This record gives sequence, structure tokens and C-alpha cells, in this order.
Amino acid sequence: MATITTEVATTARWDDVQHALTGGGDGASCQCLWPVLSNKDWNATSAPQRAELFRAEIEEGPPTGIIAYVDGEAAGWIRIGPRTRHARIPRTRIIAAASTEPFDDDSVWAVTCFVVRREHRGTGLTLELLHAAVEYARESDARIIEGYPVDTKGEKQRPNDLFHGTLGTFLSAGFALKTEMKPGRALVALDLAAGSSPSRSR
Repeated sequence: MATITTEVATTARWDDVQHALTGGGDGASCQCLWPVLSNKDWNATSAPQRAELFRAEIEEGPPTGIIAYVDGEAAGWIRIGPRTRHARIPRTRIIAAASTEPFDDDSVWAVTCFVVRREHRGTGLTLELLHAAVEYARESDARIIEGYPVDTKGEKQRPNDLFHGTLGTFLSAGFALKTEMKPGRALVALDLAAGSSPSRSR
């Protein structure tokens, strides 16, 4: 059985972050900056420029995400952090209309991106990443974690369309469904003040 471990992203792990992002899909070009840039800034940057911005963000800290390793090799990535650092969220109408949490509250965190290398998809790595992200948020005194997953309704979808995560993954990690923002997209939340997270199982 493969051994899965997780680590917060630091400058020393930059090569691992890149390995996790570049295993197929849009991760290499996005550099996980879609959630934090406005449309104007996104359109004004190239992939190499986004990589520079992303590295600077990691260098500045605190960690903006978590890397998953399978038998010691970087295999997946999740972005999590204070929602105030995700500039696109309040500008996204369906989220702004659905969330009841104030957008200037640093204790509200958000999960905005998953990337799993092609060879590790379908192995449950996204759930492991989400569990690790919840623990990281809890240790960082987050109060609420929001997610904005895709409700696949059991239908197969392109991996590039699932970077928000799936509703089933969030529900398995103890998140509660708050509302359907539009067909196929949900808002979920985990109240960290309400108690401990569900036990992890493999």
C-alpha cells in the first residue's frame, strides 16, 4: 500500500509544488493564482509571470497550501488560506450572493483549488489533501472553512473542470452543504468551533 504524507508549502519545497502542479491539466499555466487574481490581473500575466508571483507568495508566507506525497514523491496540491487573500471570491457573484460570512473576516478560510497528478487520480488523494487542509486551518485559528465544489451528480467530468473539488469529497470530510449556488456548484462550510473533525480513514 502506498504511503501518503502531507506538508505545508514552503520555499524549500518549491520544486515539489511545481511537480504536483505539472502532472497534467491546467496547473502548470495557472500556477494556482486564478483564485487570488482579478480578471484584469490574470489576463495581464503570462504563465512564467504567474510562477514568479506564486513563488513570491510562498516566500512571503504564511503557507498558502499543502502538498501531498505518495511514497515520497509530490503528487497533489490544495490551496487553502484566509478568504481575504482570495481576491476573486468576493468578485464571484454566485459566491458573494450565497455566503453569509463577512468578506473582511480573516477567520473565514477558503479551499479554492485541488490539483492531482494524472497518475494518482482516483486514489482518494483529494480527500487526504482536504483532511490535511482542515487540520492546518484549525491549527491556524480559522473559525470557518468554505468550499465551492462541483456537484457531479455521479456523472464523469473532465479533471480540469474539477479543480474546485467535488461535493462528495467535502461532505466526506465533514463539511455541510449550505446552498446550491447554481446548477452543479455548491457552497459548503465547516465550522471549526463546533468540534473536532471526523476521523480519518483509509
